[in-house]
Amino acid sequence: MMTYAKQRTIVMLCIALTLSACKTVGPDYARPDAALPSQYTEQVVNQPPSLLGINAAWWRSYQDPVLNGLIEQALINNTTIQLAVARIQEVDAYAKQVGALSLPSVDFSTNGKRQRVTESGQFPVFGANPRNNYQFELTTSFEIDFWGKLVRAKESARAQMLASRYGKETAVLSLTSLLTQHYLTVRSVESQQQIVKDSLRSREESLALTKRRLEGGVSSALDVHQAEVAAANLKAQLAELSRQRSIALNQLATLTGELDLSLNTDALASLPVPPVPPSGLPSSLLENRPDIKQAEALMIAANADIGYAKSALYPSISITAGLGGESLELKDVIKSASRIWSGGIGLTLPIFNAGKLEAKVDEVTAKQRQTLIQYEDSVRNAFREVNDALVNLRQHTTSEQALAEAEVAAEKAVKISENRYETGYSTYLEVLDSQRVYNEVALNAIIKRQARLSATVELYRALGGGWQDQYSSHAALQE
Repeated sequence: MMTYAKQRTIVMLCIALTLSACKTVGPDYARPDAALPSQYTEQVVNQPPSLLGINAAWWRSYQDPVLNGLIEQALINNTTIQLAVARIQEVDAYAKQVGALSLPSVDFSTNGKRQRVTESGQFPVFGANPRNNYQFELTTSFEIDFWGKLVRAKESARAQMLASRYGKETAVLSLTSLLTQHYLTVRSVESQQQIVKDSLRSREESLALTKRRLEGGVSSALDVHQAEVAAANLKAQLAELSRQRSIALNQLATLTGELDLSLNTDALASLPVPPVPPSGLPSSLLENRPDIKQAEALMIAANADIGYAKSALYPSISITAGLGGESLELKDVIKSASRIWSGGIGLTLPIFNAGKLEAKVDEVTAKQRQTLIQYEDSVRNAFREVNDALVNLRQHTTSEQALAEAEVAAEKAVKISENRYETGYSTYLEVLDSQRVYNEVALNAIIKRQARLSATVELYRALGGGWQDQYSSHAALQE
């Protein structure tokens, strides 16, 4: 009979053997060199350098409580975010399963039966026949991780767990940027509607004036018809803007999960433009992008999978043990005389499998190369997206400034043309032309401001969030 001391000695020897003999097979992970320039191609001058990091709540730089509230709703109600959270829970559960493989499993089994054995021939019969048999047993099994199979499995599971979290961050970044873009569209369209309404009111006043002049014999019917056409065109334009606003609002309702959403916003011009990024913006900020972090985590997992697959080529060694009792009478099953035990060690060595295990190694190696290519592609695309956003931001800023000057000039031209027409120095066609130019310039100025704000959103998304420098906090940059 094996004493408790002997059992404990065997267990300790097994543990020591496991700790001393483990050798992890497969390649260790090393981050690949992305070979990116240290600075972005497009730079913004006259700004303080030395960035510290990324601000995740970048949308607050627009200082709009309505936008902040919409994003808070979306982060709670949006189905894409909920799906990402469920994915995290799934991967976490898988990681726990993998972690449990490194610990022995203990099972309890019991059975009771009545049986009769043969009495013919040379078979000896001991005891009563038929007879009862009762048994219970605690069994355990444990695979010694000589080759680091379980180590690689846990490494892959941890990397997948991180990838799922980065996937959620990527979904949050995409959701918040998309929602902000639709919100800017709503505010832009509302500002455009206000301009068209003002222009329509002016056109209707001009139409009334031309009708009075026609009645007085000062104007012709041509002026009246031209004024009617101009007013009708603005009404059609107003209907189109109303359609655009409804569609953008429906998008916001879907993203926030509030399908009966209604908004009352201020003019787009009142929305502040966030501070431009500092000069010398380092390309290392790409490391803050969650999609790049996710791509790297998947690469780490694929790299660990190679070691896991290679470990199948080596022998697997397992230890089994059992302790219980067996008796012909139920009342005797727990007595010391009824005690049974077993212990053993097993070795399994693959001899012939038609190249299946080697093919598995080739498969996961190819997958690892795919994740490496995808990682490099993600980094390069991110670098391009930042450069594109910087270009768009600079060009849209210049265009907006030029359109602001043009809008002032066009408004003055309208007043001059109306005065000239009323005093008989010009035709009504000159008034219509100046009003048309002003309407187009004013609308383009709003659209260009929206484009400039959208460029800042794209820059935030491309960088993985907002920026901060060492001279001022993010809140100070908003002022």
